[in-house]
Parts: sequence; structure tokens; C-alpha cells
Amino acid sequence: MPIHTEIHGATAEIIIDHPPVNALDSAGWNALPGIIAAAGNNPEIRCLLIRATGRGFCAGVDIKEMQAHPERIVTLNEGNYLSFRAVRACPVPVITAPHGFVIGGGIGLCGASDSIIASEDCFFSLPEIDRGAMGGASHLSRMLPLHKVRALFFTGGRIGAAEMFRLGAVEKVVAAGVLLDEARAFATVIGSKSRKALVLAKQALNGIEGRDVDRDYRFEQGFTLEMYMHEDSQRARDAFVESKTQAKY
Repeated sequence: MPIHTEIHGATAEIIIDHPPVNALDSAGWNALPGIIAAAGNNPEIRCLLIRATGRGFCAGVDIKEMQAHPERIVTLNEGNYLSFRAVRACPVPVITAPHGFVIGGGIGLCGASDSIIASEDCFFSLPEIDRGAMGGASHLSRMLPLHKVRALFFTGGRIGAAEMFRLGAVEKVVAAGVLLDEARAFATVIGSKSRKALVLAKQALNGIEGRDVDRDYRFEQGFTLEMYMHEDSQRARDAFVESKTQAKY
């Protein structure tokens, strides 16, 4: 199973463990919402911590699956949408602890969460424009100013954790070797609070947020589907998979 859960006190840790780059296929993305909901609805849990093993936090979707099975785009879109919505709808606060790369769907998880503790080596990237897709700007817009989001989106560029911290998107940047300890410590502070107070606080904060990120992301996904139907999209996926294949030799 590429995703599993561990309980540490009042914190449920949801761990993405799908080497080599933690890119989930359509089945993985559709399994994740139930895992998040189960952990968040546990009356003993007061905080969720989403983290990952391996080289990076999450490389988003499995491009090879989409190259081979473009007809699965609707199923994949549904899984992405429900996963990110599950993070925001989780009754208790959700903390993400990204390291290495945060790409595509990884940004959705971080952008939907309540707070981020990142490692110094962490960077965020939206390469969709070069992968024959759209999507991700809705959640990046919860973290960064409008024009920074557009610059990243149009160029397929990246932004490091230090700059994310400077812009207020990341709560804390720490050395990679202490990321888990720091994230757990932060989650423990939250977990020391009343669950009822945390649930009400999460509802209140979601309710007063100035934009509906779930609706916006669903709107954005319509353009992802439109892009996938264009011949440029398949060419982009073919080129990406081919470049990764050649890089192995």
C-alpha cells in the first residue's frame, strides 16, 4: 500500500511511501480521501500530519499511467479533487511536512492543509504546462500572491522553501535531518488542545476564508480535461516519459 497511517499520541501520521518519487496513480489518489477521513474522524485524534518517505514529498500524478491510459483522466481528477477537499474538510488541523520536491498534487496537499513545516531542501513546482495538463494554481494561491502564482504557472518554475517562508506560506523551515521531529513537535502542541475547540476553530477558519478553494479547483480541473483532449497533451506526456526512460541509461 503506497499510503499508510501511524498513530503517535493524539496525532495521526499519514505517510506517502511509493518510490521512487511518490507519484500516485488514479487508484492511490482515490484511496487517499478515505484514509484522511478515517484518521480525522477518530475521536482520539486532534491533529493530522501528512509526510512522506524517500527522495521527495510527492511528485503528483503518475504521468506514465496517463500516457498509457488517458481515458482515466476523469477518475484521476476525481481522486485529486476528493483528496484535497478531504484535507480542508478534515475536522481537525492538518499539518504537512514536505521535503525534497513538492510537485503537482503534492502542492494540492500542502495548499489544502492548515500549516506547513518544510525542510531546507524542499522546493515547490507546478510543471503542468510542460506535462500536457493544468491544475494546482487554486491551492498554490492559498499560499502565495497572485502574480507569483502566475509566474510559476506560466513558466513551470519552482520556488524554494526559504522563499515560501519569506512570503508567509510556510510556518517553519528546518534542516532535513530534524524535519520529522520538528513536525511532530508542532503537531503535539496542537494535539494538546481540546478536540472540540480545534474542530470549531477549523470550521470557523474555513468559513471565513475569502475564497472557495474547492470550487475553484473543480473549475480549474475542467481546463485540465480540455487540455488532456488536445494532441499537444499526449505529445507532452510522451516526451516526458521518454526523457525519464533515457535518463536511466
